[in-house]
Amino acid sequence: MRETGFSAVFGNSSARIPVRRVLGIDPGLASCGFGIIDFSGNRGRLVDFGVIETSPDTPHSLRLLFIHKELSRIVEAFSPTEAGLETLYFARNVTSALGVAEARGVVSMCLASYGIVPAEYAPNTIKQTVSGLARADKRSVQEAVKFLLGLEEIPRPDHAADALAVALTHFHSAVHPVFQNAWKPG
Repeated sequence: MRETGFSAVFGNSSARIPVRRVLGIDPGLASCGFGIIDFSGNRGRLVDFGVIETSPDTPHSLRLLFIHKELSRIVEAFSPTEAGLETLYFARNVTSALGVAEARGVVSMCLASYGIVPAEYAPNTIKQTVSGLARADKRSVQEAVKFLLGLEEIPRPDHAADALAVALTHFHSAVHPVFQNAWKPG
């Protein structure tokens, strides 16, 4: 049986330390990147990453349905405890922005159906958190992901590396669930 969530045991002591399984999403209609990282203490361990790809030859509604079904399969297979989602930035191509916005809606709805409310991060926040520069280029962010996760190569395709950057950002930005309920105001 695979241990997930808050059931990892630290060393051979009986003290349990929390493991946060974070799903990062780089939403897109043609290519929706995902990355899953387990965090224990300050260490991250890569679990899985990839992309959900749809063809422009497929009817639009079926592309959205496919994203929902594949993301559901990923959530059921890996049981993330939390998620981060890149926000939409408005590019010059309004048509592609609308498709990405719809894909984001499908992703948000899918995660909500599993009780996961994704935190949202702007592209510059992700770049700043992962590489140290809010205006870092794509290659710098990918190199930072490779370094932070101790990987031999940059994760491919690009959307998967971007999703891992979102997961790293979420870990470093979000309130740790273990401590979230520990403090109660006066």
